[in-house]
Amino acid sequence: MLIRTSFALVLLFVSTALAQTSLGACGCEDKPLPEVLATVDGQKVGRDDLSEPTRKRISDLQQQVIDARTAELDKQINALLLRAEAKKRGITPIQLMEAEVGNKVPLPTSAQARSFYDQNRAQLNGDFESLEERILDYLYDQKEQELLNKFGHGLRGTASIKVHAPVPTPPASATDRARVFAVVNGKEITSADIEDGLRPLIFSVQEQMYDLRRYDLNLKINDLLLTEAAKKQGMTPTQLLEREVTSKFSGIGEEAAKKFFEENKSRINGDFPAVKHQIIEYLNDQEREKRTAAFAEQLQQEASVQIFLTPPDPPVYDIAIDDQPIKGDPNAQITLVEFTDFQCPSCAQQHPILERILNEFGNSVRLVVRDFPLSQHKEAARAAEAAEAAREQGKYWEYVALLYKRQSALQSEKLKEYASELGLDREKFDASLDGGKHLERVHRDLMDGESLGIGGTPTLFLNGRVVSDRSYEGLKSAIEKALKKRL
Repeated sequence: MLIRTSFALVLLFVSTALAQTSLGACGCEDKPLPEVLATVDGQKVGRDDLSEPTRKRISDLQQQVIDARTAELDKQINALLLRAEAKKRGITPIQLMEAEVGNKVPLPTSAQARSFYDQNRAQLNGDFESLEERILDYLYDQKEQELLNKFGHGLRGTASIKVHAPVPTPPASATDRARVFAVVNGKEITSADIEDGLRPLIFSVQEQMYDLRRYDLNLKINDLLLTEAAKKQGMTPTQLLEREVTSKFSGIGEEAAKKFFEENKSRINGDFPAVKHQIIEYLNDQEREKRTAAFAEQLQQEASVQIFLTPPDPPVYDIAIDDQPIKGDPNAQITLVEFTDFQCPSCAQQHPILERILNEFGNSVRLVVRDFPLSQHKEAARAAEAAEAAREQGKYWEYVALLYKRQSALQSEKLKEYASELGLDREKFDASLDGGKHLERVHRDLMDGESLGIGGTPTLFLNGRVVSDRSYEGLKSAIEKALKKRL
């Protein structure tokens, strides 16, 4: 059964938002949307030409931001209440959540799971044995949420909270960011606080809106070009496609279908004779789409097409790197910040790439590591604490290299064995690890990562911007471009 870590409890508490629906401006366009999105041989394609389904999906995305703005205010109120109560008791927020919620959640019994199953059998898909673990997790989560709500209401009942705008709106100007939406025990929550907290979500929405508009716009452009080309040939668009695409394609044969089956049999239900016709139909559709796209690209290259729709500019984050593990020249022009999880296989694969980059770029690049132990990796948080304990004795990078190589063995005793292997002072290392000396440091990294919208590891930032291509080639190219800009 899943038992939440102290980190997860804190995140769950501060993220628990009041269920409210709000109306108002999205505030999620980073630049004005042009009236004319493109011209095709002099013909204009305007924003009003976008399809109704595309407009509806964009409207839904904008509503997400509107609703999230209200949720963010509630989240920040919870965070202030949690920190204030922890400070009052002389403990950390993690210790507070553990004491008030984590230690008080009763473990559900098999009998309770059976009772739940019997009462909800009609809605459940499967027998009790196959569902028992999931039911136990559900019952635990329900009780945990109940205690979280009770604890949250208790904190709100004893605090001084003044909410000036229960439905926050986006700032209309830079000075408008100073608007105060709420005051919690004398601490103000401003429009700037809300907008800064929403930056990852807003950028994600901007990217999705751009992709929707760009895809729809491309369809409009292709339709115009196809119609015009068919008109010149004295035929319909369908006839032109038949001549240029369909008639030149004889179809996928059984040999190609068999090859596809052999390469993907682990993901296919049934033997080849049973699925042969489905595979052939699928491959034929794929090939027709590929050829149609190639013909559309040819038409665009032969025409005069101008596109005025531009992608959103990615945000630049000010990421704290004080008192963090740093490798490379402290004064380097390029700062790479990695949020990592020592139990994450992708992070282990990323490590040698970063080492190679540091070696090649010398004093131009420095690497800063911050922790982001994922909840599904049960040993990751403890391993992060152990790495900090090794850093106390000047062996952080050596210790980290061992963690990445031995991800299947990160239990506490193994972590201590690795300290001995590196010649660390075991008494000091063990006291640091067992006493939770670096627990709050790891928690701070995790909370900062959450505020940056990190959802997985490894996540890399280059001078404050998220790196989309983490391959060696992608990183090298991004660094070279950044260095050129600074010349």
